[in-house]
Amino acid sequence: MLIVTGIVEVAEAGVEKASVAAQKMVAETLKEPGCMIYEFSQVLGHATRFRVYEEWQDQTALEAHFATPHMAAFQAELGEVGVTSSEIYRVIGGEKQPLR
Repeated sequence: MLIVTGIVEVAEAGVEKASVAAQKMVAETLKEPGCMIYEFSQVLGHATRFRVYEEWQDQTALEAHFATPHMAAFQAELGEVGVTSSEIYRVIGGEKQPLR
């Protein structure tokens, strides 16, 4: 399993459009083989900041995701909303265990 997580910030004027684009992206991505979790959420207290969290079966599934038409459409939509910063990371090899 690998995890992808990070933060994407958009211009204030692009928040609603980014939210709609993210909702479409989540719906399509969850249908992909190897996608276990795919989430976007607004960070409380920071309307322009979105948290990305994904769990993938393996690198092959993640690479296939990058080649999908809905990823291309999402990237184009993000280009229109004014992304002001983006920090996305991949975590590999960590074993998932309950916190308590």
